Amino acid sequence: MSQTDSRTTPFDTLLVANRGEIACRVMRTARAMGLRTVAVYSDADANARHVREADEAVRLGPAAARESYLKVEAVVEAAKRTGAGAIHPGYGFLSENGAFVQALDAAGITFVGPPASAIAAMGDKSAAKARMANAGVPLVPGYHGDDQDDALLKSEADKIGYPVLLKASAGGGGKGMRVVEAPEQFQAALDGCRRESQAAFGDTRMLIEKYLTQPRHVEVQVFCDSHGNGVYLFERDCSVQRRHQKVLEEAPAPGMTAELRREMGEAAVRAAKEIGYVGAGTVEFLLDKDGSFYFMEMNTRLQVEHPVTEMITGQDLVEWQLRVAMGEALPLQQEELTITGHSFEARLYAEDPEQDFLPATGRLERFAMDLKGAGLDPRQVRLDSGVETGDVVSMHYDPMLAKLIVHGDDRDQALSTLNRALAALDVQGVVTNRAFLQRLATHPAFRNAELDTRFIEKNEATLFAPKQYSIEEYAGAALIGLNQLARECESDSPWDRHDGFRLNAPHTIRISLCDPSIAQVHDAEGVVVVEGTRASGADPWDLTIGGETLTARLQHLEGDAVAVTLNGHRRRLQARRDGNVVVMVDPRGETRLFWRRIDAIDHGHHEAESTLTAPMHGTVVALLVEAGQKVEKGMPLMVMEAMKMEHTMTAPADGHVESFHFNAGDTVGQGDVLLEFAPAE
Repeated sequence: MSQTDSRTTPFDTLLVANRGEIACRVMRTARAMGLRTVAVYSDADANARHVREADEAVRLGPAAARESYLKVEAVVEAAKRTGAGAIHPGYGFLSENGAFVQALDAAGITFVGPPASAIAAMGDKSAAKARMANAGVPLVPGYHGDDQDDALLKSEADKIGYPVLLKASAGGGGKGMRVVEAPEQFQAALDGCRRESQAAFGDTRMLIEKYLTQPRHVEVQVFCDSHGNGVYLFERDCSVQRRHQKVLEEAPAPGMTAELRREMGEAAVRAAKEIGYVGAGTVEFLLDKDGSFYFMEMNTRLQVEHPVTEMITGQDLVEWQLRVAMGEALPLQQEELTITGHSFEARLYAEDPEQDFLPATGRLERFAMDLKGAGLDPRQVRLDSGVETGDVVSMHYDPMLAKLIVHGDDRDQALSTLNRALAALDVQGVVTNRAFLQRLATHPAFRNAELDTRFIEKNEATLFAPKQYSIEEYAGAALIGLNQLARECESDSPWDRHDGFRLNAPHTIRISLCDPSIAQVHDAEGVVVVEGTRASGADPWDLTIGGETLTARLQHLEGDAVAVTLNGHRRRLQARRDGNVVVMVDPRGETRLFWRRIDAIDHGHHEAESTLTAPMHGTVVALLVEAGQKVEKGMPLMVMEAMKMEHTMTAPADGHVESFHFNAGDTVGQGDVLLEFAPAE
């Protein structure tokens, strides 16, 4: 935080220079403190939740972040127009932009964050390493020099030894970062990192670090004020990541001794004081198996995962930020801070884990969580979200929809609560990673806290294993499908019915069930036939599955909740239908099964398409081959960028590209045909 007189003057109006869940979160705390709130928005967010909840809102510009949320002059002007005395940057966008802080200082507006000098000190990761060495903070071996010649960087990587980690010097949030496993992969990785870094930060400088093969990502929450006080609010384990972005976080970190916690905490405070830090910050460490820890970087802002720290300490970190910005001293000293219980945070993304985590877009037809029905205590479950039912998820910003945070007396209890809360979370209309989060949270290795930063890659075989369905799951899906058919077939006249009606005979329907991934090819080995019989609409179904018969009843409860009773065993679950796909969710996980009438099955196979379509809305970054050029299966053809991440389209088979439909820089929509591809003879 800048040390100017305006920074120690209380303010009554706060502008939040961000969007989504963090904007809503900050405004909620600000209003509780009696402050008036101002939101800013782009054209894509004109009716977003953070805009609807603010006392005032000011348009910044078009949808593209560089023309709206990243425009320093537009944000400053919005503060002046509304009389905002302070600006909270949230995270991302301008939160670590020193020029933005300087512009606010010049305008006499308080920045709720560190001084520009501290941002600069940690924003250049190479220079930050040198500062940390001076402060006695352990460092990972690597190259942090100014010479950015390709050949030099390659030789430095060779000296360090593979695998190495390429990181954007000005980066963060996993952008411009790649693991390089072998020398021959270095140049392609360097080129990709530079493109991402240029797009995200306007900077192509890289640093190289030794990539530890089994480290944990443990970070320490620090807080400093303008009176020279500094504390650490303990640590968080953020090891479960994909593409270097966190998925599940928890606090405190499992297996931490009191001595190691103190050593890491004190090192983090030394790091903050070395650069004259003020406000909330996070010092990130790599924790090796032998207990050694190494400084990775410092995020000079509030972190996405800060709620788990709030849960175990009982402190509102945003309120701390605002009070420190008003010139107050820290509310508590180190010896007054304690840990109570355990907390998890699960990040809900609009993405498809089954398609390499491709971002998803669309309209949220439903976004709700049934705490009461799931028997959850609202004091132990918190949903920080920037969306509601009816909102549109666009291609322009990060795909995170919400954060689900839970608390328990210990890790096991908190994990149980997390699983129940994930099961109670109902999101429809947009593909999300909710089911994947359940698979993570119920995975034996995660339950046993066998953590490192490659957790997902190491457990990929089990996390993405083909679903093995139980007879109870088949029966539940069949029961829901049969009841739908029965309702569709209701008629006063038996001659109008097509449900297997027989005079003086049981009412019988035969349906098939299979995994949705094989619904179009009708793999005979994956199809299960269920025969449902009942005497009348009021009687239970007798389901015959593979020679076993079960008596089944279905009761509709509130919302999407149903009770399925099989042979007297009653289970409550969330169930819905997406077309002919039955989706069933309970604390054990999610089940999806495709069903249809047995006489509707077409056993024909679909021929492979000769086109490649865009899996999501985005921008074409580069065409990697020429039209007519021969390619092999899996060879990269073009690069797309969406939601701040690059995605490479590869050849589906040996052959050649007949023509591209788009050029670099063009915007494409989900489903657009990108190119014509001709398979080899």
